[in-house]
Amino acid sequence: MKSRTLACSFVPILFVLLAIPVRVTAQQHQSEKLPRYFVTDLGTLGGTFSVGRGINAGGNVVGSAALNDNTAQHAFMWQKGLITDLGTLGGPNSIAFLGPNEADVVPGEAETSTPDPLGEDFCFFGTRLTCLPFVWQNGVMTALPTLGGNNGSASAINNRGQVGGLAENATLDSTCSSPENENEAVIWDKGVPKPLPTVAGDPDGYVNAINDNGDAVGGSGNCFSGPTFSLHAVLWQNGKPTDLGSLGGALFSGGIGINDRGLVTGSSDLPGDTTFFAGPFINTHAFLWKSGAIKDLGTLPGDAVSFSQAINNRGQVVGFGSRAILWQDGKLIDLNTLVPGPPFSPMYLLQALDISVRGEIVGIGLTINGDIHGFLAVPCDENHADVEGCKDGAAAGATVESSATSGRSPVSVTQVKLAPGGRWGTPCLAGTSSRCRGGRQLPILGNWHTRWP
Repeated sequence: MKSRTLACSFVPILFVLLAIPVRVTAQQHQSEKLPRYFVTDLGTLGGTFSVGRGINAGGNVVGSAALNDNTAQHAFMWQKGLITDLGTLGGPNSIAFLGPNEADVVPGEAETSTPDPLGEDFCFFGTRLTCLPFVWQNGVMTALPTLGGNNGSASAINNRGQVGGLAENATLDSTCSSPENENEAVIWDKGVPKPLPTVAGDPDGYVNAINDNGDAVGGSGNCFSGPTFSLHAVLWQNGKPTDLGSLGGALFSGGIGINDRGLVTGSSDLPGDTTFFAGPFINTHAFLWKSGAIKDLGTLPGDAVSFSQAINNRGQVVGFGSRAILWQDGKLIDLNTLVPGPPFSPMYLLQALDISVRGEIVGIGLTINGDIHGFLAVPCDENHADVEGCKDGAAAGATVESSATSGRSPVSVTQVKLAPGGRWGTPCLAGTSSRCRGGRQLPILGNWHTRWP
């Protein structure tokens, strides 16, 4: 249910062309009543970049944002318009992932002031400082122990307080091209790390999400900073791993979200990813896994790829292709079609990264001045009648296309490069870092973290 991130969907470099000349033709597609969404810009911590990564049932949002000079980013919590800087563990940067849980405990990773003994840039900020998993609660950030290595990351938390992620052990990883320790999938229970086994003899693993039953999803593969870090999507139940399979590809398959009903969403390559240049991440599609069967969730019209990021207990899935996506009742919907007004009202929604049980969605969008900001999108349904932006009735029921063609006017914007990156599932912006590595950070190929331009 809560993941982050490691939302390990690695996204190949996406050149998001927001000038999509598509018209709504209601007579050509079956339409249905869906709620409009009221969108709020989450703001920043003084800089020009932010990302909303997680949301709980109370509507509290976590993410990360640039500071005044745009040279560092910190984890934050947003509550009813108030944004709180969660700080770091002594270094310059931190990031919050999927959370908070209902007790407002936040998982994430934060740099320390200690140089990494192996020269590893685990958090991909370019600092080569050690980076530790943390939980934050009531103003206090507490580091979680690793498995004997120097680094780790807490990507998700459930309402029992169990935290999922990955932690380095003390063994050098023979599948890495430069010195790195092996990364093991782990669940911290009451602060104590329990390593989880991989499948197919893979040396490395990670947890992206964990539900309230203690079931976790993620993946396993080779060197976690390399392109084959997630060869297999994995579900762990009572500590035992199950290979969830793939959509036919060989180089990438990862579990990203799980709800309390045991439904799993993730992303996988299709057949044909025979080399790094033909994949992974070049022909990746989002999937839904249920009771041993894996289903391709498809793509938006004109897109070659899609990446899911989270699933709630109602079975709603969110993610992105060239723009933010909502999968609901078997339909694939461009989230921008559910936002009234012209484009950039207040932003164009690029990636949907988490969804609460109440259907509230967080992610990143493009502002009218070209900045990347986190957003909160609230459905104007019967559960949100008291939301200020929903009171005027303009956002009540709307007839929209379930085929995901846009109801807004075409947007003319210069290309926005989104490189894979972000630890487990949130993309990172191209040109902001020497490399991107998987999954979160607008996940995928590249940086563990989302970067600002």
